[in-house]
Amino acid sequence: MAAELVEAKNMVMSFRVSDLQMLLGFVGRSKSGLKHELVTRALQLVQFDCSPELFKKIKELYETRYAKKSSEPVPQPHRPLDPLAMHPTFERAGAVPRTPLSGPNLDYPVLYGKYLNGLGRLPAKTLKPEVRLVKLPFFNMLDELLKPTELVPQNNEKLQESPCIFALTPRQVELIRNSRELQPGIKAVQVVLRICYSDTSGPQEDQYPPNIAVKVNHSYCSVPGYYPSNKPGVEPKRPCRPINLTHLMYLSSATNRITVTWGNYGKSYSVALYLVRQLTSSELLQRLKTIGVKHPELCKALVKEKLRLDPDSEIATTGVRVSLICPLVKMRLSVPCRAETCAHLQCFDAVFYLQMNEKKPTWMCPVCDKPAPYDQLIIDGLLSKILSECKDADEIEYLVDGSWCPIRAEREHSCSPHCPILVLGTSDANGLLSTPSVNGSAVLGGTGSGPSVVGGVENGKPGADVVDLTLDSSSSSEEEEEEEEEDEDEDEEGPRPKRRCPFPKGLVSAC
Repeated sequence: MAAELVEAKNMVMSFRVSDLQMLLGFVGRSKSGLKHELVTRALQLVQFDCSPELFKKIKELYETRYAKKSSEPVPQPHRPLDPLAMHPTFERAGAVPRTPLSGPNLDYPVLYGKYLNGLGRLPAKTLKPEVRLVKLPFFNMLDELLKPTELVPQNNEKLQESPCIFALTPRQVELIRNSRELQPGIKAVQVVLRICYSDTSGPQEDQYPPNIAVKVNHSYCSVPGYYPSNKPGVEPKRPCRPINLTHLMYLSSATNRITVTWGNYGKSYSVALYLVRQLTSSELLQRLKTIGVKHPELCKALVKEKLRLDPDSEIATTGVRVSLICPLVKMRLSVPCRAETCAHLQCFDAVFYLQMNEKKPTWMCPVCDKPAPYDQLIIDGLLSKILSECKDADEIEYLVDGSWCPIRAEREHSCSPHCPILVLGTSDANGLLSTPSVNGSAVLGGTGSGPSVVGGVENGKPGADVVDLTLDSSSSSEEEEEEEEEDEDEDEEGPRPKRRCPFPKGLVSAC
């Protein structure tokens, strides 16, 4: 029975759309959908309901398809099929199949190995080749072990399990074993699991389904947890990254079983397996220095373009200031960098930008808060040259002709040690200040530095009334105590007569 089942599947895999529709119509199943959906439906039919009548119809369609008089036996695999082993004619890494079907140039398609896994013990999955994942700068893909495949719920339960079985080739095992260690126990070459939405509109970011758990062989793999939120009312976020499975896998020809547990809450997700080489921020920086430096003359032309006179604008821009301090770490720039898609000339430091995205990948420009992916980064050659020539300034200004000049901070002027003096009085006919008299003399005391005459007469001329504004708090507190004592005396002896203002009309006391 197992041999007939394999033979029937091989025939179904070679059918065209019209053959698949005829087969599905024969058993009363839906004939609509794309080819890979029809193949999935037909294989499920063969897997779970392969009656003698259905097997006869498959052979009939196969013979008609290739215009043969009688059915020709399909070559069998050279070893018996193990329910948990990969078919020997299929290598998940994408190698060319070794055993072709009988017929004109027939090869096993990529779906073949996936649907033979388990023979009924594993749920069928719908392959979605249209689903694409975004390229990750810190992961260089070496092989695709499993194309993005949709997680299909098998029942109405909220918690679903989707297993997958695959084996590494000897070359892949050798790559992993011979790779260097990034950290103790973490190899540079890794097998990673990536999960995303089943959306075909464009490359998808990594996105975990609810209640995710990943089991590799007999052990659960750690999945990144949630970042706590410092803002009230904001839910914590989980960093969705590739999940490293290497340390739990069999690095041999043995098959590996991966089970993904996920929450079925209406959204559709796809999983994929890749063999990757993980890179460090220093390696990405070296690559950027090699291929991402923009020539100073091109940067100068960009400056001129930014400062070019706009005839429709009423404001003429004669220059633009650029800081030599990185907005990320508030330190002087070492490798000035920005994204080509950014509209500003301000740069940030590529060293710290790559290090921060290695820890928590966001790839957002710290200047304009817009996306700045790695493949859009450039090193500003003009600003690099300016940084080597201008050592004593933290800011420069680009001029209209593309030239630049440093902006140095001006030293603050020290305040005069002399205290401000308020002169009260009116000028006489000779331009001198007249001094109001208080019982024949006007003395308002002062402690200013330098020779100063306060009130009275100097050199035969009446002096001006001055008020020293530097009276300390002790003198003012003494005056307040004297006033309090006078108020107490008033309460005891009765109200005293009001004092006459010692200043002529029109003058205001500065006390």
